[in-house]
Amino acid sequence: MRIAQVAPLVESVPPKHYGGTERIVSYLTEELVRLGHKVTLFASGDSVTSAELIPVTRRSFRRNKRATDYLSREVLLMDHVMQRAGEFDVVHFHTGCMHYLISRHLRVPNVTTLHGRLDTGEFLRLYERFRDMPMVSISDSQRTPWPCANWQATIYHGIPEDFFRFHPEPGSYLAFLGRASPEKRVDRAIEIAKKVGMPLKIAAKVDRADRRYFTREIEPLLNDPHIEWLGEISDKDKDEFLGKAYGLLFPIDWPEPFGLVMIESMACGTPVIAYACGSVPEVMDDGVTGFVVNDIEQAVAATRRIGDLSRAKCRETFQKRFVASRMAHDYIKVYTRLVDSRMRRVEQSLESSMRSVHAEWPADEKVRGSTDRQLQKL
Repeated sequence: MRIAQVAPLVESVPPKHYGGTERIVSYLTEELVRLGHKVTLFASGDSVTSAELIPVTRRSFRRNKRATDYLSREVLLMDHVMQRAGEFDVVHFHTGCMHYLISRHLRVPNVTTLHGRLDTGEFLRLYERFRDMPMVSISDSQRTPWPCANWQATIYHGIPEDFFRFHPEPGSYLAFLGRASPEKRVDRAIEIAKKVGMPLKIAAKVDRADRRYFTREIEPLLNDPHIEWLGEISDKDKDEFLGKAYGLLFPIDWPEPFGLVMIESMACGTPVIAYACGSVPEVMDDGVTGFVVNDIEQAVAATRRIGDLSRAKCRETFQKRFVASRMAHDYIKVYTRLVDSRMRRVEQSLESSMRSVHAEWPADEKVRGSTDRQLQKL
């Protein structure tokens, strides 16, 4: 199958550090290539892939200090896709909603994976307008604000099976991995660690939009000898950081669409303490891969019980539910269904046209016969 993957230009594919969407695009693209499909990736020029790369920009937006206008980059991206769309059997967008303006006019099937939250009023008005667009959700919870969309499937994220090593022995610290933002609640992680009496290592990105929050709310909490701030880390560092942790704290306070860090931790064998928001109850196997909690007291009690869980079971659950090969096969089913549906519509249109021609044919015969008889009389 000839498949186009269209990635955001904010980060490279895969991202050098933090970046969930682009990381999943990379895992999916590489797995599709491994399965023998002809894949073309539309992404920034600093991306690394075994697929054919269409470098829309030289560098990702985040890594280009001189870049100030992301919208112009998105317009360039969509123009590149439109120019080459006829070369593909299916086009897979991971770019939010910008492409909706062209998707209806593409002559090839296309599908969009929505990677973010859908519960804001602005998005709901937009999605209602484009409710016919084929969509894929990354959790059933993500669909809740928009149940009437043209959902094709819920497909959970997957990671290459050998990307993270299994660490059978727990370390002596708790871990927090993600963004230092109000919804990720690193402040809760710090409170939990202090009440349990364990060191906490924080590997977190601070976005420009969250800088003021970080300075005011989080930085003062880091003045503690048991709290270690690591900042943003790479995938290579992530394996050891998660694998050697006693447990991962995921005390979110928002409708998390998926939560990639949870399955990264499972892949290492490290159990997770997660708040029951958004997709968490779907992704977590409560009492197996960690514990799902509702408040600080439950989180503290659950953290003290983490040692009772099997790290091998965490790894096994990851292998059964969250590997990239499963994710790729799930997407192939969606692609195939969309392509087959398109072919049926084309065939039905041709059949309808042929029936129309045949319906007119007898009348033409009668006219021709009448004309022949008149000519014979002359």
